[in-house]
Order: sequence, then C-alpha cells, then structure tokens
Amino acid sequence: MKKILSAFIAAACISLLIPSISSAQKASYEGTAVCKMCHQTDKQGKQFKIWQESKHSQAYTALQSAKADEIAKAKTSKKAVESPECLKCHATGFDAADKSLLGAKYKVEEGIQCETCHGAGSAYKSLAVMKNKEEAVKKGLTIHKDAAKYCQTCHNPQSPTYKEFKYEEAWAKIKHPVPNS
Repeated sequence: MKKILSAFIAAACISLLIPSISSAQKASYEGTAVCKMCHQTDKQGKQFKIWQESKHSQAYTALQSAKADEIAKAKTSKKAVESPECLKCHATGFDAADKSLLGAKYKVEEGIQCETCHGAGSAYKSLAVMKNKEEAVKKGLTIHKDAAKYCQTCHNPQSPTYKEFKYEEAWAKIKHPVPNS
C-alpha cells in the first residue's frame, strides 16, 4: 500500500511539473519590423530611426565586402557572412541552433538590431507588456546595468578592425531613451 501511495504521489508531482516545463519555451527573435511598429514615433523617442541611421544597422552589410572576406579567410578560411567569429558582432540571432526561434519577420541582414542588446522579443513585444517596464523585464527585456561593458563584448581589441572605443562618444550617437520614462 505504501508503494502504491508513494507512486501515486510521485506521479501527481510529475504531472504538476510537466505543464510548466513544456510551456517554458525560449523566446524567439522577432526582427526590427516588430519593434518599428511602436518605436518610431516622437512619443517613443524615434528609436527605430536612430538605429536605422546607425552603423549597427549596417553591420551585416559590412561583412559583404571583399575586404571583410579577406580578413575572415585569413582567420577562419570562411567568407565573412559564414564565419561565426564575424557574425557574433555583426548579426543578431545568427547562431540560433533552433531555427524556430527566428520569427517570421526576423532577418539576419538587419545586423546589430534591437534584440542584440534587449534580448529576443517574442515574450515582451506586446504593447500590454511593454507599457509596464517591470513586466517587460520579467518577460525577457534586457536593460544593461553596465552598458559600456556590454558594448565592449564586440568593440574590443580582439576585433581585426578595432578602433579605440570611447563609450560616451559612441553612446551619444545612438542614445535612444523613451522620453519621460
């Protein structure tokens, strides 16, 4: 009887865990078209326009040059757009092992885009979630406490095209806060 009761309790515990395990799906990358829907207005601070006019939006394009291929082939024997060593700093979501984590509007060609810094957005993209910053963070929105350190994961001397990185100057070019937040 004790064995049956123990087995029943174990089965009940497992059945309670299974729904939470199966519903814990990783967030997918949505792409800038999803971000653009809200983050292009004056009220929101025109973040999309700031990104679009930045070098980050052209980061993947920079890998499509003969010079980029020459640098990549010397290090990896691959073309720059095929090299994880290059893509890690020139594209968002390129390394998603599970391609289902790449939303329908996601494009690797968007380079370094919103979700590079703010995390894959499928769980926090809705207006209802984004209206509550705390809720958006709970759902995966990343806000870096040390942005300079995060930026230096790419802007560092390991890059074959590194130029001195001055965070304050660089941030001034791409700063994109939400007004009155």
